[in-house]
Amino acid sequence: MTLRPATPADFAFIRSLAQRPDYAIYITDEDESRLAFYATDPAHRLLIWEEDGTAAGYALWAEIGDPSGRVELRRLALDQVGGGKGLGFVQTLTAYGFQELGAQKVWLDASGENLRAQKIYDRAGYTLEGRLRDHWYRPTLGRNVDVLLYGLLRADWTRITARL
Repeated sequence: MTLRPATPADFAFIRSLAQRPDYAIYITDEDESRLAFYATDPAHRLLIWEEDGTAAGYALWAEIGDPSGRVELRRLALDQVGGGKGLGFVQTLTAYGFQELGAQKVWLDASGENLRAQKIYDRAGYTLEGRLRDHWYRPTLGRNVDVLLYGLLRADWTRITARL
């Protein structure tokens, strides 16, 4: 499994994941112009996760270069879910945030209804830092959902990886 920068040739793949019914309730689908912005803006990284040379997932980083040292793992999705690869995907992305982006803190959010993501973030060492109740309108559901905020500090990540 490897990570590489996304190119315009990957945008259809990214959008296909965001439009899937099982992801549409959790992930915002953005058009090609917005994806192109993310792929070229220094404060963002749009990455493709490859398995045997084939796109298997994607992730979007934001807030790169923020003076606080935090970076946001804004969006992530795997093509095949339920196969036990989610934890490894999140661990690889987390390592990228600390090692490649120089983060002091990696943070992300999850829908209060996305139990699979919550379990993986917890297993990867993230701390639930807060809940925004009835906060995020999801058009596919026709209602608001809670948003859970997770964070992982560099010092905690270093301790976790030292045990592995």
